[in-house]
Amino acid sequence: MEVSKDRLTAATFEELAMPLFDQLYNFAHWLTQDPSEAEDLVQETYVKALRGFSSFQLGTNFRAWIYRILRNTFLTSRTGLKTHVPLEFDDSTEPSAGPDTPETFLIERSQQQIVQETMAELPVNFREILLLCEVEEMGYQEIAETLAIPVGTVMSRLSRARKALRALLRQKLQGEKHV
Repeated sequence: MEVSKDRLTAATFEELAMPLFDQLYNFAHWLTQDPSEAEDLVQETYVKALRGFSSFQLGTNFRAWIYRILRNTFLTSRTGLKTHVPLEFDDSTEPSAGPDTPETFLIERSQQQIVQETMAELPVNFREILLLCEVEEMGYQEIAETLAIPVGTVMSRLSRARKALRALLRQKLQGEKHV
């Protein structure tokens, strides 16, 4: 009877964890900026999650639980937490002026690069909250569970992170116009 319980636990873990593999790898890659380091981080995350799966309560948010394991593993592997998290998303809200052309593609890539470079200048706590909200599309409650902070802290930190990102982007863009 004990063996079937272990198999059920392993099967349940696999059922919950495997669909998240690509998302976890992408998050790890953004954090580490290195494909092999990201693979190692995801592998270590899965090992830790499987070992600690008996402490996971079925019916709670598995995604937030495993993201927290990945994040904590990453943070404990770093000294000084001086990491760069490039962010790959199009934050523009302006509608496209027309069909995709090489020129519009180049402009969009340039804007993404500026956002990524600017993100790298933000503190880790701002970068990770923007990444979880804007790229991973987590809700406030899920971010709170992932980062183990209150929902109110998520909202205020996200607001401060967006404000800091806007200010840095404005500063960079104004600096380019004067060059």
